[in-house]
Amino acid sequence: MWDLDPSVVFITLKLAAVVTVWVLLIAIPVAWWLSITSSRLKPLVIALFTMPMVLPPTVLGFYLLLLVGPNGPVGQLVAWLGLPQLAFSFSGIAIACIVHSLPFVLQPLQNSFDAIGKKPLEVAATLRASPLDSFRSVTLPLAWPGIFSAAIMGFCHTLGEFGVVLMIGGNVPGKTQVISVEIYNYAEALEFEKAHILAGGMVLFSFASLLVMYWLNSRYRHLGQ
Repeated sequence: MWDLDPSVVFITLKLAAVVTVWVLLIAIPVAWWLSITSSRLKPLVIALFTMPMVLPPTVLGFYLLLLVGPNGPVGQLVAWLGLPQLAFSFSGIAIACIVHSLPFVLQPLQNSFDAIGKKPLEVAATLRASPLDSFRSVTLPLAWPGIFSAAIMGFCHTLGEFGVVLMIGGNVPGKTQVISVEIYNYAEALEFEKAHILAGGMVLFSFASLLVMYWLNSRYRHLGQ
């Protein structure tokens, strides 16, 4: 008998949506700055934002847990402000997923902004457009395929988050239990049929998302020719 808690799917989709929105809000201005700056700090910033991509999720999750836990600086600040603790909460796993997913969104965004080049911005500047106006009216419309692709990458990557979610959120039913953790629970209990249904659904969803992403990008390039 299938006994999957519907809240597992809801929490997973909610987490992916929240993380995708926040990651885009952070990554878009950072990627734009990286594409136009000649600052000596650029390599340092790139290394800092890219580090979660190469760190094992358990290592990243461990240090984030020390940071946001009750005895960590962020955890103590949250307690001092009278806010709910971040460890083993939805907010905690959302923050962890934002940190872990950021480089997977930042890189395609930076590539998209780099592909636009500086010439459209220079033309906008000759028309007395401010840098912010140029960004809103020129850069963002030209970069929307890259932004869409980055959003898909961030959403799908968050759907599959396991290590950082388990380290920060544990496996609290109705709060931090997501599909990836549920697959692990079924596999550990040797309930492979249930694990296969969830894992197969994730595979199909990810494949369909990538197909849509590549189809829209190819259609955009075709219309742009």
